[in-house]
Amino acid sequence: MSSKTRLIVKAAAPGDGKVPICCSVRLSLAIWAFLGFFLLYALRVNLSVALVDMIEPNASLLKNTTSVCPEHSSAPVVPRNTTGKKYAWDADTQGWILGSFFYGYIITQIPGGYFARQVGGKLLLGFGILGTAVFTLFTPLAADWGVGFLIAVRALEGLGEGVTFPAMHAMWSSWSPPLERSKLLSISHAGAQLGTVVSLPLSGLICFYIDWAYVFYIFGTLGVLWFLFWMVMVSDTPETHKKISHAEKEYILSSLADQLSTQKSVPWKAMLTSLPLWAIVVAHFSYNWTFYTLLTLLPTYMKEILRSDVQENGFLSALPYFGCWICMILSGQFADHLREKQNLSTVCVRKTFTLIGMIGPAVFLVAAGFIGCNYELAVTFVTISTTLGGFSVSGYSINHLDIAPSYAGILLGITNSFATIPGMVGPLVAKSLTHSNTVGEWQIVFYIAATINLFGAVFFAIFSSGEVQDWALDGYHLHRNQ
Repeated sequence: MSSKTRLIVKAAAPGDGKVPICCSVRLSLAIWAFLGFFLLYALRVNLSVALVDMIEPNASLLKNTTSVCPEHSSAPVVPRNTTGKKYAWDADTQGWILGSFFYGYIITQIPGGYFARQVGGKLLLGFGILGTAVFTLFTPLAADWGVGFLIAVRALEGLGEGVTFPAMHAMWSSWSPPLERSKLLSISHAGAQLGTVVSLPLSGLICFYIDWAYVFYIFGTLGVLWFLFWMVMVSDTPETHKKISHAEKEYILSSLADQLSTQKSVPWKAMLTSLPLWAIVVAHFSYNWTFYTLLTLLPTYMKEILRSDVQENGFLSALPYFGCWICMILSGQFADHLREKQNLSTVCVRKTFTLIGMIGPAVFLVAAGFIGCNYELAVTFVTISTTLGGFSVSGYSINHLDIAPSYAGILLGITNSFATIPGMVGPLVAKSLTHSNTVGEWQIVFYIAATINLFGAVFFAIFSSGEVQDWALDGYHLHRNQ
């Protein structure tokens, strides 16, 4: 190993000035980030629920009549007063509306990581969520103006959300001691899963008892309020935080000594030719292919093949993401425990958790194609699959901070750009393979997703690293400039 390479697990040992995470400023940052990502995903998924109530009944697709499964009985709908407007948007138009978010989301990934390094992640993440919240407030008005305006607003929301994860990674590069990265990042990122858990049934209740427009008004307002607290409560670095104790600041800074680069320039060539980075790219792309298959295609499979709409039960639709949320929190604690107390190497922990978090969902995704007409078993498989995916957060998902903490935001922007492609391409591939809506066609869809996931897990296990790369350190720049 090169003298310039540093092990990421190097940190202050117990008794060497370590400050407990309980009641710390870095834990406070994780909690505020948790709330931010909670609202971020609530703002992202609320349209998928509200759209059902926005469409005129005669604009929906006819139910599949060729399925081998009998119609799943559902509870009678309770009559209610509805003031929300209805729109005659066909299935293709609805697809464009739902997909428009990703077209904005993919654009700002890499710029988000770059500008977070230049101006700080606090402002970028804060204004990213604020922009998403403001455009969410304008969603009912945009829908009333026309489908083109609604698509534009959703794309602009995607632009705002695109900078958030790279910005948060940039902040954690200055805030998270190496042996606490798994737990701190799992806490903050778990907000995304809980946001899905809460917003799916809550959006349904708001649509049912009030009006679909209030789904956007309520969550948009909460996003604006969060932004005000975020700007007051957090800082980009420990050095600029006004209320952090001297002991905690020194502990964080000493634990990150010799791991951060002070160079303003970005070593793009070395970065883009780094095999450990491409290991994360492949894993991130592969995981998201399966994730989006479960998120968008399996409910369609239940509706068209099993003749049961998962959205008819808000609790069951949110259950898989609740399981993932619990798994993310616990696996983050466990991963850091293995590294600190059991002395397992960072790369060993990252590879193990990635294998569990990617092969597990692949297995249960394939199993979903062989469940017959058992609706309850389908929900069980989806829940187990999505829950196991939570292990990946302590695997490839935070490996950017292991190999290049100074450029973690840029790296996440790169990997998340590739990982956004499955959200745009995956549903199109599935639709092209399921013209006849047969069980055999859907099994092919699941096989493809599982194979991609398996490939990504193996590729990461072979080529990933747990060490700071040479190009991410000051010494590399000095050597290159000689």
